[in-house]
Amino acid sequence: MDTPSPFSPPFPLPNTSSKFESLNLQRYLEQPEAQQHQLQPQQAAVEQVNDESLHGSSIKNPESGVGSNHVFVNHSATAYHVTFNQDYGCFAIGTDRGFGVYNCVPFGESFCRNFENIGGIGIIEMLFRSNILAFVGHGDHPQYPRNKVMIWDDQQSRCIHELCFRSEVRRIRLRKDCLVVVLEHKIFVYNFSNLELLFQIETTTNPKGLCEVSQTADQLVLVCPGLQKGQVWVKHNASKSTKSIVAHDSVLACFALTREGNLLATASTKGTLIRIFNTLEGTLLQEVRRGLDRAEIYSLSFSPTAQWLAVSSDKGTVHVFSLKVNLGNRSTDKSNCSSNSRVPVAASSSFSFIRGALPKYFSSEWSVAQFRLPGVSQYIVTFGNENNTLIILGWDGSFFRCKFDPASGKEMTQLEYHNFLEPEEPCN
Repeated sequence: MDTPSPFSPPFPLPNTSSKFESLNLQRYLEQPEAQQHQLQPQQAAVEQVNDESLHGSSIKNPESGVGSNHVFVNHSATAYHVTFNQDYGCFAIGTDRGFGVYNCVPFGESFCRNFENIGGIGIIEMLFRSNILAFVGHGDHPQYPRNKVMIWDDQQSRCIHELCFRSEVRRIRLRKDCLVVVLEHKIFVYNFSNLELLFQIETTTNPKGLCEVSQTADQLVLVCPGLQKGQVWVKHNASKSTKSIVAHDSVLACFALTREGNLLATASTKGTLIRIFNTLEGTLLQEVRRGLDRAEIYSLSFSPTAQWLAVSSDKGTVHVFSLKVNLGNRSTDKSNCSSNSRVPVAASSSFSFIRGALPKYFSSEWSVAQFRLPGVSQYIVTFGNENNTLIILGWDGSFFRCKFDPASGKEMTQLEYHNFLEPEEPCN
């Protein structure tokens, strides 16, 4: 259903600096030409700014606390955060002494930056393969306060701007045109060219910083928790509309958005069912079952064509599901679903003809492939650039690349393994 917009209008930013510094985005990490996401070099006046809650406060020089040299420490680091970039060809890690960026295929370290005073970096976000990253301090000795978003230019090897907030930053999301900062009860969306605040969003308690944005669409699609338990808000910036989806009866645990922003996958704290929605109409398109026992869902990821959905959880198994979403026939999907529906459009189980007489799990759609992970680390997952391949990253430094055969339904085949926390050679 459509709801009154929860998005507040922009307002003037206080305490803006009179000094402007250009933000020059350059394609920084090489990749095969066919897969490149070209960033158009753009000059932008970006200020040091605060949010409205810090009237009258001053901002320190963004360069303070950053060592001019980055030294290598010859033992394994501790990872505080691991995340893929927007095209899933790279990933970044925040550690107890700095941060690093790695290429997925072929696997390899692109660069790492370790601070002289061994300062920790937690939340980190790349901007595709450019020289710009954004991060927040973390750990017993954070490099920066946890309520500040630092914008790093790796060409200059220093922080060039910062955003300061009243409470701890929970997540950062970047697009080429905007910066999204997620706090526990509020989300701020900035124009990335000048850091002008575009709008803000009030949410329910959001300790995980749940928020996703589209990447390939010309116009922003933003997904975040609503004000009610299990509710998702989808903001379509082009139409200035907000769609409310009652996705689950329980608290949201994880969700994922396709790169175009047209499909949304959600999971609750129960962790048994994953639901796929049409973001434009808010209709339920499909429901798949991870398992029968409760689980904490760590990540959800669509394949580039939305043919597959990958799920990782604390059960130590990565699942791949087949999606039956026909992107070319939205009108058919709309006629078969309602926004509050709890019945999937299609079910692959052979028990579907007596669905009403048996418990719901007999008619559930189950995964077509699985991969069992060692240990108890937290893992995130995405699809590789080759057909039917997955890339899995663990907070313990694990890097897995696997291949699945959806026709056989068997366990995935491991293609390679690395540990990106184990030192190999000195960092730049």
